[in-house]
Amino acid sequence: MYEIMTPGPTQVRENVLAARSLPCTNPDLDPDFYTFYKETCELISSLLRTKNEALILGGEGILGLEAACAGLTEPGDRVLIIDNGVFGKGFADFVKMYGGNPVLYTVDYLEAVDVDALADFLKKDHAFKYATVVHCDTPSGVLNDIARICPLLKSYGILTVVDSVSAMFGEEVRVDDFQIDLLCGGSQKVVSAPPGLTFVTVSPAAWTAMKERKTPIASFYANLMTFDGYFEKQWFPYTMPISDIRGLRAAFENIKADSTILERHAKIAQAVRTALTACGLKLHTRNGYSNTVSVFDVPKETTAAAILTAVREKYNIMLAGSFDVLEGQVIRIGHMGENARPEKLEAVMKALDQVLPELGVPMTGSLTETYLNALK
Repeated sequence: MYEIMTPGPTQVRENVLAARSLPCTNPDLDPDFYTFYKETCELISSLLRTKNEALILGGEGILGLEAACAGLTEPGDRVLIIDNGVFGKGFADFVKMYGGNPVLYTVDYLEAVDVDALADFLKKDHAFKYATVVHCDTPSGVLNDIARICPLLKSYGILTVVDSVSAMFGEEVRVDDFQIDLLCGGSQKVVSAPPGLTFVTVSPAAWTAMKERKTPIASFYANLMTFDGYFEKQWFPYTMPISDIRGLRAAFENIKADSTILERHAKIAQAVRTALTACGLKLHTRNGYSNTVSVFDVPKETTAAAILTAVREKYNIMLAGSFDVLEGQVIRIGHMGENARPEKLEAVMKALDQVLPELGVPMTGSLTETYLNALK
């Protein structure tokens, strides 16, 4: 088994695996499971600091993003796509798929969204039903300030959809304070459960927008309205993946018990970035650094494939390259959830200390020593 140090999926703790191995009941018919599901959703809402209802969907994180757009988009709706990354841009595809008119606010992919510049844009054009924003766009690692962006959008009556799949719990998310109408998360990032589940929180305003549509939602599986009243009716729209949800619950209980989770992520992320830059590597973005992933440019002396292969085959550690416009250009180190442990990143630094010089990359110091010193 490889040590997975990618920006999701992440390592999974033993108690999560144990919860997934419990005997199954029938989740469609067992009233105890309906209660378990509801209580798990309430735990999610509590951890995300919201009174909004949470739902767990049987599908990977992308399902939550599509469900948000499926539910809120009607033919002809203008939707603002805040685009400073691959996943930011990707929301436009969902909007078009459901008949909407995506308007891309495209800015430099090397920087976090400039909230003041966005404010100037909105003064001139704010006739949007909803807007989408990615908290951490993992292909580049850029982090956007949703605490400022979402209240700005709401000041114009624009519903807010946030993809925080790879940021939440490693970065602070307070749904109610940040005025997020529909927040999307995933099981395999900081939550540190296996891939396969997405979860959303939905505000009263978002529910109203879905219930008062003039046209039906053009999906069944990506339709949040099919969960309306599930507990009172004791009826799920499809058979829920009970073992996955039991594991997810254990993972959320781990987060609840970890009072220093945000501080741990911040400290490790800063130490990793300090080591990379001090030793001559170039961080990919100019600002907007995430506490869940660090991304550096591939040095000209080698290739992404060479670095990834050497680290994997010689040191049994799996790092990640990127894709789309960044394919072959960067290396991504995940330090999220169960990956965000000092000793795990020390092992990554030791591997890179050996691999990079062997590939002809000049180093100006020891990544390992600099990292450990930065942790003190």
